Amino acid sequence: MEKKEMTCIVCPIGCHVEIWKEDGEFVITGNQCPRGETYAIKELTNPTRMIPTTVTIKGAKLPRLPVITSDPVPKEDIFKVMEVVNKAKVEAPVTVGDVIVEDVLGLGVNIVATRSMKKAE
Repeated sequence: MEKKEMTCIVCPIGCHVEIWKEDGEFVITGNQCPRGETYAIKELTNPTRMIPTTVTIKGAKLPRLPVITSDPVPKEDIFKVMEVVNKAKVEAPVTVGDVIVEDVLGLGVNIVATRSMKKAE
């Protein structure tokens, strides 16, 4: 396996990390903390991301409701998840933490509200 370079995004430091396999084991350099090692291995073997976005809300003061995935989703599924999220529509009122889309794509991940919105007056 050839060396792969990446920037760790776990904390604000943004370490420049290199990772490769040697004798069947991962070798990681450049990380300033153990979280960088974990991040590099996960990014190479199973990259995932949280998806913050918005959905349409009816009957509220604002037209869009901010939402996020409850857990990271595989990077390869981001666009499929967004297809589902883009079709979601909710009615006010909504409370922070309300599930907007349950078990999106069978991934065991919910789309949840990150803001409360009352009915428009």
